[in-house]
Amino acid sequence: MPVLILPTLGPFHILHPRYNAVTVLEMARAWEPRAILLASYGPAELAAGSWRDAGDLPLFHLLPWAEANGVEVAALDQQSDLKAQAEQFREALAQFPKGQEILAQASGLEGRLQTLLTRPLLPAEPSSPAFLAELWGYLEGFAGVFGEGPATGFREGRMRAVAEKIRALGEGRWVVLADLLDYPYLLRELPGAVGPQEHASSPAEADRAILDRAWRLEEKDDWGLLLQQLQEVGTEEAQYLAAQVYLAAGQPEDALALMEPLLHADFVHPAYLPGYVLARYGQLQDLVGNRPAALKAYQAALALSWAPAEAREIALAGQRTPFKLC
Repeated sequence: MPVLILPTLGPFHILHPRYNAVTVLEMARAWEPRAILLASYGPAELAAGSWRDAGDLPLFHLLPWAEANGVEVAALDQQSDLKAQAEQFREALAQFPKGQEILAQASGLEGRLQTLLTRPLLPAEPSSPAFLAELWGYLEGFAGVFGEGPATGFREGRMRAVAEKIRALGEGRWVVLADLLDYPYLLRELPGAVGPQEHASSPAEADRAILDRAWRLEEKDDWGLLLQQLQEVGTEEAQYLAAQVYLAAGQPEDALALMEPLLHADFVHPAYLPGYVLARYGQLQDLVGNRPAALKAYQAALALSWAPAEAREIALAGQRTPFKLC
């Protein structure tokens, strides 16, 4: 029963040019799986699309691919509601001086985890003994401070139950997506499974890296080169991000010229883009003095069945007050 376990980094994939959301998609696709198994979500979460609000970037690409290609997707964590207890536990501890002391003990551990999440990864690195040792060091250190239970969202027990479900599937090739902190438990519970392997970069992965760089635009970046690269990528997302660059440069008219065609384009993927396009279009219309068009765009963003929280916040703020550049 060949099983490939791919750890996911949620929104942090944007920091990893060689382990970005499309890298995960391409490794999963190359495995030719019978099904995609989500270890860190339950059926209700998958049905509700709660992974979108968590910013689980690979799923924005993997789920549309699976649907288009008739590949089943199943969420296996029947106890996923226990995850919320981890945050509740910390909030409760923070109310008391002794609890604050305990939380302070874990601050060094959180720094180690932050390093793991933000240090650019190569595709096979999560399978390396050194990386796994660092990850286990965090997990065991955290459990040493808080114990395995509410503080960890009962992670070890939940993943043991998920592993039992995978073993019961029988013959077939399976791809399992697991949150980074769930990943080592699954590797331990499924001795025959493998993690990410060496993977040659593809044009789609390189395009994703350019888009990710543009999403986190910084002043030190070469904006002219980035605009050229976005033009070469040529997708709706690339066009939106090019408009963002022009807006950041204080050129709202140029940004609006790029954004206008997107209002009439027929796209639904990635699912976060329509909300951002409408909300930002509203801001651009405010900047050029077209308040009625701005309000119409903000309302359209809020009327979507789902939009990222940031896009909704932009639209709500724009409804209250016309957007202005600082």
